[in-house]
Amino acid sequence: MTSTPGTAPGTPPGDRSRLRRRAGTAAVAALLLAGVPAGAAVSADADTPKTATGPQGQKLTVSATTGLDPAGQKIRVQGEGYGLTTGIYVALCKDNGDNRVPSPCLGGADMSGGSKTSQWIVPPGDPYEGDLASAFGPGGTFDVEIEITEKGDGLDCAEVACSVVTRADHRAAGNRTQDVRIPVAFAGREPGEPGGGEGVDVPAGTVSYKSAAEFTTAGKPLDLLLHPDSKKLYVGADNLPDTADVDERGLHVLNPEDGTSESWISQAPGSTGALRASAAARIAGPLPGDGVVYNYPLRGVGSAKSGDEAASGVWLAGSTITDIAPGTTPDTVLVAQGATLSEIERATGTATRTLTLPGGTRFAADPERGAVWYTDFTAGKLHRVDLASFTVTGSFDLPGGPGMAGFTETDPATGAVWVGVDRSVLVFDAAGTLVKTLVGKDLARDAAFDTATGRAYVVWQDGGDLSDPANDNNGTLTVYGTEDFAPAAKDLSLPGNHSQAGAASLAVEPGGATVFVTSPAEGKITRLVRQVSPLVTRAPEDLTAKEGEEVALTAEAEGAPEPTVRWQVSTDGAQTWQDVEGATEPALTFTARTAQDGYRYRAEFRNEVGTTRTAAVTLTVTPATGGDSGGDTGGTGDASNGSGSTGGDGSTGGDGGTQSSGGSTTDGSGSTGTTGGSTGTSGGSPAAAGGSTGTAGDSGSTVGGGVAGGTGTAATSGGGSLAATGATVMSVTLGAAALVGTGVLVHRRARRRTEGAL
Repeated sequence: MTSTPGTAPGTPPGDRSRLRRRAGTAAVAALLLAGVPAGAAVSADADTPKTATGPQGQKLTVSATTGLDPAGQKIRVQGEGYGLTTGIYVALCKDNGDNRVPSPCLGGADMSGGSKTSQWIVPPGDPYEGDLASAFGPGGTFDVEIEITEKGDGLDCAEVACSVVTRADHRAAGNRTQDVRIPVAFAGREPGEPGGGEGVDVPAGTVSYKSAAEFTTAGKPLDLLLHPDSKKLYVGADNLPDTADVDERGLHVLNPEDGTSESWISQAPGSTGALRASAAARIAGPLPGDGVVYNYPLRGVGSAKSGDEAASGVWLAGSTITDIAPGTTPDTVLVAQGATLSEIERATGTATRTLTLPGGTRFAADPERGAVWYTDFTAGKLHRVDLASFTVTGSFDLPGGPGMAGFTETDPATGAVWVGVDRSVLVFDAAGTLVKTLVGKDLARDAAFDTATGRAYVVWQDGGDLSDPANDNNGTLTVYGTEDFAPAAKDLSLPGNHSQAGAASLAVEPGGATVFVTSPAEGKITRLVRQVSPLVTRAPEDLTAKEGEEVALTAEAEGAPEPTVRWQVSTDGAQTWQDVEGATEPALTFTARTAQDGYRYRAEFRNEVGTTRTAAVTLTVTPATGGDSGGDTGGTGDASNGSGSTGGDGSTGGDGGTQSSGGSTTDGSGSTGTTGGSTGTSGGSPAAAGGSTGTAGDSGSTVGGGVAGGTGTAATSGGGSLAATGATVMSVTLGAAALVGTGVLVHRRARRRTEGAL
């Protein structure tokens, strides 16, 4: 719904409101006297100064706020109304939101007086005044320059929301009453863009996962694959020890939404070629359209799809298969049998190429770069095999020496090799250089990659031995960025997922919205869904409007689940906030009143992950300054009989005003109009007591009636000499008369020259 409060909750400080009304009227008068053309609009661009109001009425103005030069730019910062008892710093800082210290800042906290990137302003007579700091001018004013860059001193405005701020100096570091913030943006960015709003409980845009379902329809799950074409979930499974009445070994095909079984291929050819019940140990990869290639113990290589009664396959000679992956052609597969790597034909089981390495059991293929990475956990070695020549082209040490085997996987996007060893994941680049070591509290068991988002998913399993203080029976899912290896989601605990009955495995839906994790010890697959705390995608901006204008603030956010919104208002400079009744839509619209001058507004978005708020914006309301074209021109006196004819009605034009027809005069005796009335004339001279003054609520017309007519007057300004010239002057709106985009809209309400209409 659209909220239309006549007056926002609370009452602004009276003195400040009166000062603003006087300042607004004076500014309008100055513009008129300077000859601003009728209908001219006041617009804003990147170089237009921007002003913000502080919690104690301070005014902070910055000369430029958008399109700033990332390499460095000087900006002018001015202030007024600051208290004369507290020193402040002026700097470019990370904007952490209301009532949170802006930090870190470019240049740090300048206590030397030598910084060009920040300024220190102190009360007159302060011990630091002079070489170290500048003193406030009369009325708590200052006017300084600072040099700012996009990055420096631990601040990176390409990654976080930045503002030019004032904040209390180091002697009152906890004092938030001096915090005034103006968002800024360097070239190619929008103010506040990186932050996405102020996260209340978690940072805006925080990603996490939660359990949405648990599937127990596939026995003891050993491996997973979400088919890229059919979207079916293939599960390689063994038999659960406690379900002796049902042999659950084989390849299960599940509906990924609810885990219902669509197919179960339990039979595969053994060493003699006869079908037998067989577990599905490891899934090599998908078949076109549907189906998978997989390994079944001990040396079987099979393939099957949903609906098959049994798998087709071959039985290899040699030792037990320890790993399997797609081959270099659609008809081949790579197979590890201990330290022996072979490429075999799936139809016949014939090895077309074979290589024996110094040792190892597990590998990962990188067909994009023609490599196979073979891991020897016992010797602490990683070998690179060139697929074209089928030879070893490099060997690399696994830091820490021998360790418990976890996994070896390659990132399809970057070619990086991720190796799980004990409680660590070692990340090597495509050249074999160790670039990162990720340490967990549990055993690293499997990894999967989502190239669409550049995320790596790692499942860690608890050791399961509760006599070890390091174990608690609970595993963990972690998510990392594949470029910077930074956490990309909150860690998720996996209760009961331990390694005593087998290693956990992962499957990730493209885009990362859904993740499947196996727990062999529990005989279940957990379906996890991604959640995202609200991230602001469109924020409101400070707004200037005239009394009686319709204003609209707009804010939008994205998240999962979809967030709800409510608008809040502060009447005391962002010290306290209250909900605007009924304001639960992206757009908040209402009629601006002078009582709301200085009010601050923000939108608060919520979902079950967290709460995010937009930066507070300030509403500045100036008094109405007359009708669209000033007062109407009065009539001229009738020279033929010497009695003044009726003058035109001098419209007050203010929304708070009323108007009626002006009076007429007889024999030079002018009657009075109730609003901006006209004065009759006798022989062309002004009537002695014919004119009356119009009233208009808070303010009357700046320009009254025309030639020979009386002038409508107000408490702030009379028609005066401008009225005497007979000129009609267009009123000017301070600030932008219509701001469209970036969340701010202003609509002028049509003024109807009808009896009693506002």
